[in-house]
Amino acid sequence: MQLADTIKEWVVEHQLKAGDRLPGEAELIESHGRSKGTVREAMRILEAQGLVETRTGPGGGSFVAEVSPDRAQSLLANFFYFRDLSIKDIYQIRKLLEPEVAATLAGKLSDEQLAALEAVVAEYSAPAETVEEERAQHVSSLQFHALLASYSDNDLLAFLVRFMARMLTELTVWRRLYEPPNPTLWEAGRRHQLQLIEALRAGDAETARRVMRDHMEGAETQMQAQEAEVLRRFIAE
Repeated sequence: MQLADTIKEWVVEHQLKAGDRLPGEAELIESHGRSKGTVREAMRILEAQGLVETRTGPGGGSFVAEVSPDRAQSLLANFFYFRDLSIKDIYQIRKLLEPEVAATLAGKLSDEQLAALEAVVAEYSAPAETVEEERAQHVSSLQFHALLASYSDNDLLAFLVRFMARMLTELTVWRRLYEPPNPTLWEAGRRHQLQLIEALRAGDAETARRVMRDHMEGAETQMQAQEAEVLRRFIAE
């Protein structure tokens, strides 16, 4: 682990980019005074973290890899796996971040980006009639927020919002918070998202911020009620 951290620091100090070649095994052994086994284990750790990729054959070796957002989210999700996250925990963050994302994007989205958001909302144009449809609609609704965040030019803000959407998706599926179907949540969520798209198109930052805040507060209330219903059903069973 110490050697892996040292190699990461070396990559940063030398301003290496994705695709740049790393020193070979023999050079690492000599420069760091470590055994072959230690060097190989350190490189395996970096590969597992998605920071290094190894290529075989002519021109092969170890290279700096660019960690994808999905990979980074998966690693971060592992950290929270054994922590008892609640709907309240997640919405506490969402209520702070997502209204600001909406406000900063007002008037800045292209017709194609707005159309992509409208296409997501069209996936739940009618209330769900089955539990399976309700589950799919919950997932699609959260994808709306992940897609919107991806348009932000603030990479950190976009990552955090998309991570919250992923965590809430997994929490919803894992705890079956989509059951039974909730037409009130569907109607309010879809209405807010359509209002938000219009505010974004019009370049109205304050309305976009207010609509997103209302959306987050209403969704939190409905999801907490859904969570309580699932708990009551579990106890009854």
